[in-house]
Amino acid sequence: MLEIRDLGLQDYESTWQAMQRFTQHRDAETADEIWITEHPPVYTLGLNGKREHLLNTGTIRVINSDRGGQVTYHGPGQLIIYTLLDIKRLNLGVRQLVTLLEQAVIVSLAQYGIIAVARPDAPGVYVNDKKIGSIGLRIKKNCSYHGLSLNNCMDLRPFDHINTCGYSGLEVTQLADLGVTVSNADLALSVTQAIIKALPQ
Repeated sequence: MLEIRDLGLQDYESTWQAMQRFTQHRDAETADEIWITEHPPVYTLGLNGKREHLLNTGTIRVINSDRGGQVTYHGPGQLIIYTLLDIKRLNLGVRQLVTLLEQAVIVSLAQYGIIAVARPDAPGVYVNDKKIGSIGLRIKKNCSYHGLSLNNCMDLRPFDHINTCGYSGLEVTQLADLGVTVSNADLALSVTQAIIKALPQ
């Protein structure tokens, strides 16, 4: 029971509220969903996010989100995949789900010839010590929402104005800078298939 929705470019706040509503109203019979989207420029602070990691945000909105993790940036050209899953039904722990999402990104990037790794000390996906993918989740009623972001072909400069994920000096990268040209739609298909393959059946 899994539905995939391609939402296109969507406002962050309204999408987040829609995820909250979906999770609040779902029951044991509700099918899990994966939402594919992009957001206009926005900084989001996780529940543990410290405002001192916002260095110079300029005119870009800052939203206090209810996901885990610190501060990150979303913008056009970045793939967002939200995983609205009943983790109790799937018999998945939170750390297991984070690892599953990290590995799905790593598997997908390998298809494009990019060698990526996860780090035990800092959730997310890295290429040559630069962050290419972020994971941030919230669990309510034994169900997950929020998910992952993967830098594809975007303006990375707004990352210079924050301590990305709470780490001073952490650099970011993207597929375009690694010599890979792929549409967000094709990249989403690759990552989504890897997630589905990794989910307990």
